[in-house]
Amino acid sequence: MGKIIRQETMFTNNQIEELNKSFKKATPAEIIQKAFELNEKAVVTTNFRPYEAAILHAVSIIEANIPVVWCDTGYNTPQTYKHAEQVIKDLNLNVSLYVPKQTSAHRDVVMGIPSIDAPEHALFTEQVKLEPFKRAMKEHKPNVWFTNLRQGQTAFRNSIGIFSLSKDGVLKVSPFYYWSDEKLDIYLEENNLSNEFKYFDPTKALENRECGLHA
Repeated sequence: MGKIIRQETMFTNNQIEELNKSFKKATPAEIIQKAFELNEKAVVTTNFRPYEAAILHAVSIIEANIPVVWCDTGYNTPQTYKHAEQVIKDLNLNVSLYVPKQTSAHRDVVMGIPSIDAPEHALFTEQVKLEPFKRAMKEHKPNVWFTNLRQGQTAFRNSIGIFSLSKDGVLKVSPFYYWSDEKLDIYLEENNLSNEFKYFDPTKALENRECGLHA
């Protein structure tokens, strides 16, 4: 693909702004292709929440063997696990699974699932979501990170655009950033992709609360 760009010489804010202007009306395929041209060392992350099949399909049809990082909190619903297995099979995904170092059964005894306002909530989030994610990124060392963030999900996500930089300087790419649920429904139907809405995030009390990985 394109010339490899080292992580220490990644993008300036002006370059990110220019990319967002240039690709605001581009198709997901065009956005994904551009990201691979900028840097080939990429991963796509997923938790198999609703509409995740879209980003997994869109990226994998351009780069079939891309590492798919699945950080499983250990608290997913049976429906989510069944959905995940189906999507992995249908798209023949190259999945790298990351789970917390402590089982949910053990944590249920010593901590449970703390409420948002509880002092233990930060530690809980670190254990079930942030630590596995940091471990995944440390092992894969990507320069490009594909994700299915979309405008309208949270206040933070409304501000980032299709292209943004993570706290560690990784180019974060959200090809479906401007897409509505209705438009994604059509995409899933046209590509014979499944969806599942019985999803549970134990770190979030509200759907529009940021999960901690992106802010």
